[in-house]
This record gives sequence, structure tokens and C-alpha cells, in this order.
Amino acid sequence: MGTSSSAARAAWLERWALHRPELRAWALYDCANSAFFTTVVTALFPLYYRDVAAQGRGEVLETYADLTKWSMLAVALVGPFLGALADTTARKKPLMAAFVALGVLATAAMWFIERGDWQLASWLFVLSNVGVAGSFVFYDALLPSVARADELDRASTSAYALGYLGGGLLLALNLAWILAPSWFGLPEGSSVPVRLAFVSVALWWGAFAIPLFVRVAEPARVYESDEHPGASALLDALRRLYETARELPRYRQAFLLLAAMLVYNDGINTIIRMATLYGAELGLSSAELIPAILLVQFIGIPCALLFGRLAGWIGPKRAVLCGLACYVGITALAWRMTSVDRDTARTLFYALAVGVGMVMGGCQALTRSMFASMVPAHKAGEFFGLFAVLERFSAILGPLAFSAAIRWSGSQRAGVVPLFVFFAIGAALLARVDLEAGRKAAREG
Repeated sequence: MGTSSSAARAAWLERWALHRPELRAWALYDCANSAFFTTVVTALFPLYYRDVAAQGRGEVLETYADLTKWSMLAVALVGPFLGALADTTARKKPLMAAFVALGVLATAAMWFIERGDWQLASWLFVLSNVGVAGSFVFYDALLPSVARADELDRASTSAYALGYLGGGLLLALNLAWILAPSWFGLPEGSSVPVRLAFVSVALWWGAFAIPLFVRVAEPARVYESDEHPGASALLDALRRLYETARELPRYRQAFLLLAAMLVYNDGINTIIRMATLYGAELGLSSAELIPAILLVQFIGIPCALLFGRLAGWIGPKRAVLCGLACYVGITALAWRMTSVDRDTARTLFYALAVGVGMVMGGCQALTRSMFASMVPAHKAGEFFGLFAVLERFSAILGPLAFSAAIRWSGSQRAGVVPLFVFFAIGAALLARVDLEAGRKAAREG
């Protein structure tokens, strides 16, 4: 009986590409960082920033979008060099650890944000975003060395599912002590429960990052024909970065995927980062908004896994195109929210949450795995450094377009218009990507 159950468990883990210790350890980092995105970026920090840290200041929605812009720009500027340096020194894990430490410490320091501390809140939010975004340069670059080619889609989507689970569980606990602080011995009517939630995110992020540093092996450096041991790592990094830029036409399909991702991720990141404030500006309360975010997390768990299976049936590109079509419908719901009464707006916000939970993780996970399959493994750091640049710019351009549309028109509704454009153009570019040609170029690289 024991042998049978062990075999069934092994088969189940293999189905989701979690059957080796290094695969599970790598995937757990999604569980680690998702708590930051769920509790800090999406659920609590936007409202805490508006109602406490920046109380009484005008244009909070636009200021918050600007904070996101500057933090993502910082990573975008150094991402390619960091990726190249990681490849030339074979030090992806130590460099990743530095950014994880920055993000964890900045998030823990949010405990000190009190009423009116908008400058401290702004700096800590920027630093924590730099930490999490910088860590992704190296985390994503480890995927090709951890998973085999036939495991990439499943490993990536399973990691996102674990991220939804971890982020949802911690947010549920955070919500419990925020709504009923006396049950946990916390003071009523104070900022302590929310600030304690920020500290819990830092602890969660740090704890679930540890397995990756223990279990995942550092990929060995592959020297190219004109390189030799003992050369300057910094000069080699700059040279390889220059050569990678020159070789981009050789990896045309990977570059086309990057262009598509840059555009449609503008829409996805805007929804992730601005949805809570958007709902709040339309009159929805925290008690109505935060449960919707929980809904996204727990719907996202099975749906992310199903996207991995869907990619096996129809291919990852078609699966992402289906997800982008769903995003157009989600954007239409956001547009509709501005012209209805409050009760209907609340219903539409929950419908929007269900839609986002169904497609968000799958689209992002499969984009990551498609790109990983189209770049040479020994240059993964460099290419994922470039991937990080464009992904960060998508976190800049989307909120920037969102806030600019609102400023130009004076209407919250206008902020939704650029999302339609992002999803339509991104889908058109993705449809032109030839995955097989891209994978062949990577094998020959």
C-alpha cells in the first residue's frame, strides 16, 4: 500500500514538474515573493499609502504610479549588466541573494511608517520593488538549468500556482488580524495590524527563499572561444553584453516574443498594481477590495496549473493568446465600473477579480517558459537580464499611460483605454512568434 501511494505521489509531482528537489526549491521562490505582490503591492500598501502615509496629499493615484515607474526604471537600467555579470562570474545565487536581502529589509522597515510619513513610505516602496524586481533577473535565469526542455512550461506554471497559494494564505492571515485585531491581542483602531502585515511579508519572503539557495546548484560558467579563465569579470560582462546585443537578430523569435511581452505586460502590470486604488477611487471600501484580491489568489492556484496543461494540449503561444482575449473582457469590466451605481461596481469588481485569477498567472508563467526555451542556457543570465529590462519597462509604461490618460482627461475611466491597446497590439505581435524557429536558434547558439 505504501509503495502504491508513493508511486502515485511521484507521478503527481512529475505531472506538475515538481518531482526533483531543485525543481521544488526553485518553485518555492514564487511562493516567497508572491506574498510581497499580494499583500504589499496589491492589497494593503496602496490603501495604507493613500489613507495614512500620504493622508491629505493630492494626486495620490498619480504619485503611486510614479513610484512604480521609478523603482522599475532603476532595475531596467542595470538588469542586462547584472545578468551578464552573473553569467561571466557564475554567481547568479549570490547576486540574487543581495536583491532578496534588499527587498526583505525594506519591506520589514515599513513597520516604521506612521501617519504623514509619505516620504519614508515612498523610499521603502521603491527599494522593496527594486529588491523583488532585481531578484527576478537571476531567478528566471536559473529556470533553464533547473528544468529540462519538456518541463519548462509545467515548472513555470506550477511555480506560479505555489505563488498564488502562498500569497493567498498569508493575505488571509493578514486580513484576519486586520479585521479582528483583538483576537490576536492587537490594538483596535491603530495602524499596528497593517504594519505587522508588512513585517510578516518580509519574514515569509526570506524564509521561502532559503530552499532555492540550499537546493539549486549554481550553473557552471561556459567559456566562449575568445574567453579564458582569469580575465576581468567586469570587462567580460560588458563584452558579452555587447555581443548579445549584436546577436539579437540571430534570435529574432525570442526578440519578437520580448516585444510582444513588453506590450501586453503593460496591461497586465497596470491591472496588478493599480486595481486596488482604482476601486477605492470609485468608492469601494478596503473591506470590499481585499477579499477580491484573496479571490484572485485562490482561483489562480488551479488555473495556473491548468494553463500548464493547456499549453501541453494547444501549445503555450495559443494558451497565452486565449488569456489575452480574456484580458480584453476584463478591461471592458473595468470600463463599465465607472458608469454604474456602487453596488453594481462592487459586483463588477469581483467579476474582474475572478477573470484576473483565471488568466494572470498562466499568461506570465508561459511567457517566461517560452522565452527560456528560445535562449541558449549558457547565456540565460544575459537574456533574462534583457527580459527583466522589458518586463520592468512594462511595469513603468502601463501605470504611466494609466496616470497620463487620467490627468489628460480628468476621468478615472480614461485610464482604462490604454489597456485595450496594449492587449490588442501585444496579441498581434505574439501571433507572429515562431516558437520552433526560436528553439532551433537556441540549440544552435
